[in-house]
Amino acid sequence: MGDIAGWVAPIATMLAACVTAANLGARITGWGFVIFTVGSVAWSTYGYATGQPNLLWQNIALTGVNFVGIWRWLIRQARYDDWAKAAAERSGERPGQALFPISSLTSAALAGPDGTKFGTTVDGMATCGDGRISYLVVSAGQAGALGAALHVLPWANVRVEGDRLSTDLAAEAFGRLELADAQRWPARPVAGA
Repeated sequence: MGDIAGWVAPIATMLAACVTAANLGARITGWGFVIFTVGSVAWSTYGYATGQPNLLWQNIALTGVNFVGIWRWLIRQARYDDWAKAAAERSGERPGQALFPISSLTSAALAGPDGTKFGTTVDGMATCGDGRISYLVVSAGQAGALGAALHVLPWANVRVEGDRLSTDLAAEAFGRLELADAQRWPARPVAGA
């Protein structure tokens, strides 16, 4: 029993870490916590089988934490995502009144007018007075790459098409947008380009 657990534990833990670090949505992250639970149960078994109470008790506690992660991502957040998607789909039945989930602004691919991918949105900023979106911050280049240029894209230049975002700006115009560094994003509303 200890030998099998000794192999399952590190494999499950490494796989779960990769799945949750990828942040590919609530369901996949939730399944990462399921895999983490398999790993922590295997580590607990290994700790018991090899007489290591510190490993046993640590992983019993981590199993509890993993159950919270399963509930948070696989049950609760996945349900919220489903409800938001259903509302967006139903809203599309009324021309001019379609809705989209705001949460999609933190990870949506952004395409240019010809469909070329310009980058991935990392966040959006809205005005406090009326809640209108002022601009998006778009990471151009490799997704998640450190040092990728952060472009400030005015909301006036964004089009929402179902679950996709696009801009009316050509590649050259997009490349000339204001850049935001990690320390100083614009602290004012941004007008269209």
